[in-house]
Amino acid sequence: MTRPQTTDRGISDDVLRAIHRQILRIHEVDQAIRKGLSGGRFRFTYWPMTGQEAIPACLSALVTPEDYMVTTYRGIHDLVAKGVPLRQLFAEMMGRKDGVNKGKGGSPHVSDPSSGAMLTTGIVGAGAPIANGLALAASLRGEKRVTVVNFGDGATSIGAVHEAMNLAGVWKLPIIFLCQNNQIGEYTAIPDYTAGPDFISRAEALGFKGVRVDGNDPVSFYTAMKPLIESVRDSGGPVFVEAVTMRLGGHAGIGDPPHLTKDELAAARLSWPVPTTNALMIDAGLCTQDDIDAIQAELRAEVADAIDFALASEVTPVEEMYLDVYDDPQAVPRRGHFAARAEELPIDGDTKVMNFADAVQSAHDVALEIDPAVFALGEDIGDPTGGVFKTTLGLETKWGRDRVRSTPIAEQAIVGAATGAALVGMRPVAEIMFNDFMAVCLDQVANHAAKQRFMSGGATHVPMTIRTICAGGVGGLGAQHSQSLEAWLLHVPGLKLVYPSTPIEAKGLLLSCIFDEDPCVQIEAMGVMHGFKEAVPTGDYRIPLGVAKVKRPGTDITLITYGLYVSRCLDAAKRLEEEGISCEVLDLRTLMPLDYHRMIDSVKKTGRALVVHLATEFCGLGSEIAATLNEELFGKLKAPASRLGAEYLPIAFSRDIETAQLPSVDAIMRRVRALISNQENS
Repeated sequence: MTRPQTTDRGISDDVLRAIHRQILRIHEVDQAIRKGLSGGRFRFTYWPMTGQEAIPACLSALVTPEDYMVTTYRGIHDLVAKGVPLRQLFAEMMGRKDGVNKGKGGSPHVSDPSSGAMLTTGIVGAGAPIANGLALAASLRGEKRVTVVNFGDGATSIGAVHEAMNLAGVWKLPIIFLCQNNQIGEYTAIPDYTAGPDFISRAEALGFKGVRVDGNDPVSFYTAMKPLIESVRDSGGPVFVEAVTMRLGGHAGIGDPPHLTKDELAAARLSWPVPTTNALMIDAGLCTQDDIDAIQAELRAEVADAIDFALASEVTPVEEMYLDVYDDPQAVPRRGHFAARAEELPIDGDTKVMNFADAVQSAHDVALEIDPAVFALGEDIGDPTGGVFKTTLGLETKWGRDRVRSTPIAEQAIVGAATGAALVGMRPVAEIMFNDFMAVCLDQVANHAAKQRFMSGGATHVPMTIRTICAGGVGGLGAQHSQSLEAWLLHVPGLKLVYPSTPIEAKGLLLSCIFDEDPCVQIEAMGVMHGFKEAVPTGDYRIPLGVAKVKRPGTDITLITYGLYVSRCLDAAKRLEEEGISCEVLDLRTLMPLDYHRMIDSVKKTGRALVVHLATEFCGLGSEIAATLNEELFGKLKAPASRLGAEYLPIAFSRDIETAQLPSVDAIMRRVRALISNQENS
């Protein structure tokens, strides 16, 4: 057996006793889970951490509940050591109502802000960008918190980790990237997934310290980590720690590890922290075997009590289904459920003539003035550039670099930092330059920001806003800078989405998003960014989310639209009026939550509906709206509700093809005439 060093330990007896007890506590949790799963007493997905007990046990003696921690689906040991209550932890893993997250997150998605265990992610490496946001929030608030983000060696191949490390180095964030190197990336050995000689040199290449330590030796690990944590806490910037250990279980489940032969497993067990630390304590005269037996019996009883508590708890009931998707359960779209929301108040107070970009800049400025928790981040948003579209021009000069932060070109790092900061009460506004680039960071948006409220059972939420530009219809930007991808985002429960068409709405909707309690995305049409101007309130002006607006009353058909196509539908309506066709134009403004209440009221009046949008017609939002209107108003319509969108092909660089593939004013008019004439000829 390879025993930890005991000479000149550099660690007090009391601290070593506490670490030893935590190692045994983690071990008892691991053993109880294995026994319960193998015996059929309970069932949940388990990714064993056997062999890695010493790493979080040592950290527990160096951090406080005020320090933040992010871990992975294999991080039960991290959660136990951070102080998540065992009763609620087991109940969560079993999907019970009394779980720390009401059974909604389960074993791979535990969040417990009271202990500082802020996030458990089921996506390899995805926690690192979010941990940056936690560290950034602490830094902006002048708090002496340390953030520790745990991940396995396999995560070092993920782009999100590289983006996060680079951003942390640039911003000198108080964060520790803790790679628990268990020498196997799920089922693949290190030499088979990287040619790199080590992991710590990656940090050094990014301008900060990397340290390799023995994750199985609690004495050397503690003594190495103590000054590193003190340095990070004292604003010394980030550190990458490679804690070398060995996973003694499989990737998932309770069997022996398939990646080790019997001889390799036997050799690895010689360094297993559970027996080696027991031996260390006895050799050092800090306890006897009887003392260890008594500690284990006490801990076994604690774990047994937690399991009994969890099994006695009610399985999370169906009544919880619509709760914690959004702050307001009424926002969840449900068949036959159409919430009525109040309109915005009339404009009152000073106004100034602005274009769309000016209005976006003004919304930022007002929000930064109102709430010190608001900050903006994104590529090139600082001065003198002020953003590619000048939507943040002058804000860095006025509010400083801490609150208007230009970033690397790293969309995952941007959205992850926004998510993490929002988790602890900040209100970040992140710019993703083009709507197409949402694909680069969609994991952070869809799997983390949008789902966190639900996965945490409402224990945490993400009040952040993402702004992004759609350049379709402008011409000459091609297939990777022109898409309108609202349909993607509308398939993400937990996310809200707005798509303004005018300067007033750009400001009013953006301010509502910034101060909403859920993650919001504002898509801004490049085609209206610098043209049309109108008088916009200079102060705090908000348009409620989920409220559509009639932009032109009519009696024969309702044109339902948003963004760039509001002006085109208004043009079509004006020309059709000359033909005796009266079109009502309804600007949705918010796409989630949808204002079905006003849509249905309008279409009841006109008897016909056409949904028009820039996005691809096939499987676009128009299809969903038309289907709902046809179901709800069947028998009352004069013609089936229809939709008109872009042809099913990438946006072309050729101006002629782009013009042909997107709905034109003439195309809108033709479709309206067809809907009118079909009814009249029937």
